[in-house]
Amino acid sequence: MALGSAGMHIVWLKTELLHPIDKGGRIRTYHMLRQLQRSHRITYVTLDDGTASADARERASEYCHDLVTVAFRTQGKRSVGFYRELLGNLVSPLPYAIAKYRVPAFTQAIRDAARDADVVVCDFLVPSVNVPDDLAAPLVLFQHNVEAQIWERHAEHARGALARVYMREQWRRMRNFEGRECARFDHVIAVSQEDAQLLQRQYALGDVSAVPTGVDTEYFAPSGTQARASNELVFTGSMDWLPNEDAMTWFVRDILPLIRERVPDVRLSIVGRTPSPVVRDLGERFSNVSVTGSVPDVRPYLERGAVFVIPLRIGGGTRLKVFEAMAMEIPVVSTHVGVEGLPLREESEYLAADDAPTFADAVVRLLQNPERARAIAAAAAARVRSEFGWAEVARRFGEICARTADTHSNQTS
Repeated sequence: MALGSAGMHIVWLKTELLHPIDKGGRIRTYHMLRQLQRSHRITYVTLDDGTASADARERASEYCHDLVTVAFRTQGKRSVGFYRELLGNLVSPLPYAIAKYRVPAFTQAIRDAARDADVVVCDFLVPSVNVPDDLAAPLVLFQHNVEAQIWERHAEHARGALARVYMREQWRRMRNFEGRECARFDHVIAVSQEDAQLLQRQYALGDVSAVPTGVDTEYFAPSGTQARASNELVFTGSMDWLPNEDAMTWFVRDILPLIRERVPDVRLSIVGRTPSPVVRDLGERFSNVSVTGSVPDVRPYLERGAVFVIPLRIGGGTRLKVFEAMAMEIPVVSTHVGVEGLPLREESEYLAADDAPTFADAVVRLLQNPERARAIAAAAAARVRSEFGWAEVARRFGEICARTADTHSNQTS
């Protein structure tokens, strides 16, 4: 691919190959890079634990010009090796979620790739543990979440004294690590103004930029072939992610029974990859709950559903699932955490609720008033289509990288 005269060489650091593109972080990165590589040379440097799809290496050409992989092995959750790592982490200053990705060969690969880079982008906080201090290229940290905030919320909602103690310690370590890394990078990009302000306030940072999340508005559009079900609730997401697991556990146990009292035939579809044992158990124990696991296409579920629910209590960053659902014209009921960072209008573009009775009432109001539900869905879809396409999002991201490279060059010349 021919590069324009203003094209940069961007070295992009990640802990995984992007295919299958089946979770929020991969979706955001994939679409961002597909747009950026039209004008810039992208070298993608990543860990590879062997779990990516068989064609992941071949399809990397969809989002980068050069691919560099470093072999890496992770321990399966709840395996003997996993618990051995947790035990060993007790004496580490790093949070477990960071320490397990520390790979010396990754550091060397970064050094090699960055020799002629205009800018190095660290995608998520995790790869930064491998970024050496003495790179000549400027460093940009792309923060999809405020990681310490996620662990703080884990601690708040943990069940049992031992779990709370563990989560609080992981939160403390993550806060210390995240603060050091944010200060070490030349520029930090968050995915919302709220996250940017939190990072500045929490870590006493100077200039932090915000680039919103996006959505593929051509892909996520109603087909007109699916009729709306009058009683179908939908949630989509990576179901091995603890915040999603917590959301669905809370919803099924505390909110869904309140909805069922007023809408007896209500059903919930939990759609997403790798459901944890806790999530699978919800589908087995409750007859009105369906756990699909990975599906080739979430759009039929979104188009058929009557209400999209986002009962998140833990998490950070912005939610790709929100814009995807809105583009599919399904009305959304969410906690404030679930839409945190998104510039959406409450009541006209979604309904908000933070406790079980209020959440249940909001869902029932939409189920029993289809006209109101359609009006909210239409307003949200129009907003998403007009303001949050990926081309504009990537353009803003590229401009920030270019300014960071120019500032660094002026300071070192």
